[in-house]
Amino acid sequence: MSAHFSTSDTHYQEALATFEAQIAALRRSQLRIAANFSSAISLILDCVQRNRGKVVVTGVGKSGIIAHKISATFASTGTPSVFLNASEALHGDLGMVGQGDVVLMLSKSGTTLELIKMIPTLQRVGAKTIGIFGNIQTRLSEMLDVVLDGSVEREACPLNLAPTSSTTVALVIGDALAIALMQAQNFRPADFALYHPAGQLGRNLLLTAADVMHKGERLPLIAKEESLKSAVLILTQKNLGALCVCNAKGELEGILTDGDIRRWLTKSDNLHEKVENLMTAAPTTVAPSDTLAQVMSVMENPNKQIYIVPVVEGKICVGLVRMHDILQQ
Repeated sequence: MSAHFSTSDTHYQEALATFEAQIAALRRSQLRIAANFSSAISLILDCVQRNRGKVVVTGVGKSGIIAHKISATFASTGTPSVFLNASEALHGDLGMVGQGDVVLMLSKSGTTLELIKMIPTLQRVGAKTIGIFGNIQTRLSEMLDVVLDGSVEREACPLNLAPTSSTTVALVIGDALAIALMQAQNFRPADFALYHPAGQLGRNLLLTAADVMHKGERLPLIAKEESLKSAVLILTQKNLGALCVCNAKGELEGILTDGDIRRWLTKSDNLHEKVENLMTAAPTTVAPSDTLAQVMSVMENPNKQIYIVPVVEGKICVGLVRMHDILQQ
């Protein structure tokens, strides 16, 4: 059962205050990162494109959690990246950092001891460094190549203790870096699909209508001269929810759905009515080469939402795709 809040509800007011505090922190952050943001992008691009390096993202505690997410976003959007546990880094994991890499450090205080202890090794191996810090007036900040100001005036936490606004700001700065890098590297939908082969995102971008359509013996076909009774029998046999109405050449002339039949039967019990009097003529169609994302876009058109669509090559009906075929894993 969903909860209903009134604007006078105390808890809801606290929720609103949290939203407002974090929105305000983000707005201030927009201005504070302006000075060095382009420098950070240039440094990462130089690392990735010229040196074939990667972005190593690291932090401790809540900053470490945000760092892990930022690294995952980089990696999935075309910027090679790994997450480095800052504590484990000091016990051997710094070995994953090489010359030409960029280490992106996250810290609310800008004085995190584990990050400070990494610096000599990073300098020795020739890695570049970027910081997203809540305090940029620190010795650690002075030791990095680029620092982005992730400071907040106060946390959304009423005690001003729990990292809330500060972690939100760090996360959004990381997302901003990832998006800017996507654009700079001309990262396209096909590239996105390459890194997301599993799940619905990859399925929609990698597969086409031809890959999932019902065809051959599974394709329910009927001529427009046939009767409603014949249509019901074929519809029941094929069990796909619709019939493709085609002529003797296999050219699509219309579509008849189980919904069309139900609507007809609410006003008439004539099972001898011709299919052409019930079908939708000149229906929406897709091509075999259309990606599932394109097919979904056709189906979800707000002006004509449909759950099943014929696949046509030239004028010939070669298949039928249902929403279910796209969404199944």
